[in-house]
Amino acid sequence: MSDRLPGFSTLAVHAGAQPDPTTGARATPIYQTTSFVFNDADHAASLFGLQAFGNIYTRIGNPTNAVLEERVAALEGGTAALAVASGHAAQVVVLQQLLQPGDEFIAARKLYGGSINQFTHAFKSFGWNVVWADPDDIASFERAVTPRTKAIFIESIANPAGSITDIEAISTVARKAGVPLIVDNTLASPYLIRPIDHGADIVVHSLTKFLGGHGNSLGGIIVDAGTFDWSTGGKYPMLSEPRPEYHGIRLQETFGNFAFAIACRVLGLRDLGPALSPFNAFMILTGIETLPLRMQKHCDNARAVAEFLAGHPAVASVSYAGLPSDKYNQLARKYAPKGAGAVFTFSLKGGYDAGVSLVSKLQLFSHLANVGDTRSLVIHPASTTHSQLDDAAKVKSGAGPDVVRLSIGIEDKEDLIADLEQALGA
Repeated sequence: MSDRLPGFSTLAVHAGAQPDPTTGARATPIYQTTSFVFNDADHAASLFGLQAFGNIYTRIGNPTNAVLEERVAALEGGTAALAVASGHAAQVVVLQQLLQPGDEFIAARKLYGGSINQFTHAFKSFGWNVVWADPDDIASFERAVTPRTKAIFIESIANPAGSITDIEAISTVARKAGVPLIVDNTLASPYLIRPIDHGADIVVHSLTKFLGGHGNSLGGIIVDAGTFDWSTGGKYPMLSEPRPEYHGIRLQETFGNFAFAIACRVLGLRDLGPALSPFNAFMILTGIETLPLRMQKHCDNARAVAEFLAGHPAVASVSYAGLPSDKYNQLARKYAPKGAGAVFTFSLKGGYDAGVSLVSKLQLFSHLANVGDTRSLVIHPASTTHSQLDDAAKVKSGAGPDVVRLSIGIEDKEDLIADLEQALGA
């Protein structure tokens, strides 16, 4: 190619990949192996000592996974990435590098219900403490900062309501506090929003959702922006202090602007073990090739469905940032001008019972706990994904008792609207 930078669609197809040098295979092969042969004893020692890059064991790295990592890093504008078994695994591995027992991290209240549960309950056993802030009140993030704060965590487009988070404003708070900003970009994908362009230091995804896009493979990924100085103030010893398991190497000093991705691999993935299957990596890579086409269709369909629901007499309200009347529309225009995503909620005048009833009457929409599929999906969050929260917390997270969440697929929009119309009428 010429010296021009490839466009997004070109990167989605080609980044990280090349024909297999042995067989000439054009698609990235599935390297379904546990381990890799060393050239000799010196080669093995250099790999284990982080003095050379290469493959050792698929729990730590695999050539199929490496293509996926390079592709997502390129799409997000990061320096390096690490693929893991799920989005939840990505969050654990990221925070393991940042937090010691007794440390805190600030998280936006509007998050996927599974993340709220993980942060509130599971992380307590590690001694990691979450402090909640309101993404609609930037000052609440500032008030939450203490000397124990080590990170801020937000979603670019929040699940389930599809609200847009002001990434730049919260990034300013993180910079002032001297901590990294972590952005879960699952619902937006880099096609709609690139958080690193707006001040994020780390981006995570559930690859299971829009990047994979077909509801067939679990995966997660961590992208290092290469923007944070991990040596400042001694806050992050996993990166700044000598690592005894690697003969005293200081990761920040040795690996520079991709030190965090290295730490996640050699200190997190190596020891915690949430490795991504090479087969799943292959499936997700195949999905990413059509990401730009799918995301635009998702967004166009979602806008049409939201407009229909907004005018229906059985609907009390619609929360979709793509509607001009929505409170997040200005943020959507700033951060996601190509579309406000495909996941949103609406409230029914009949309350909790009406929400449960509607889900059971839909025929084309699949009732399941996932988003980002080619198929359109529906769920009643208060009775499922957010059921572990009390009523007040459900409302704060955008999952009140009358709320139904839709993930709009790539079917014909007229068919989706017809299905909703018959279910609402029934």
